[in-house]
Amino acid sequence: MAEADSEPCLKKETVSKLLANFFKEDKTRLSGDAVLLMAEMLKIFIQEAAVRSQKQAEAEDCQQVDIEHFEKILPQLLLDF
Repeated sequence: MAEADSEPCLKKETVSKLLANFFKEDKTRLSGDAVLLMAEMLKIFIQEAAVRSQKQAEAEDCQQVDIEHFEKILPQLLLDF
């Protein structure tokens, strides 16, 4: 099995529905390319959050990442993106 096949991915329909929640008009539509691009950006955002949470846990000498670690890195993450 190829490495790309083993990576988790976001479903196109899920990303499309998520974005549609922020549209002010019902007529607004997304192209397939826009949905794929946003899915890739969300994947990178999630990976960055996981890595930063892991580093925060390591800095606190914890063996397991907990929600508190994520909450501590969230302000930095939002400012960087």
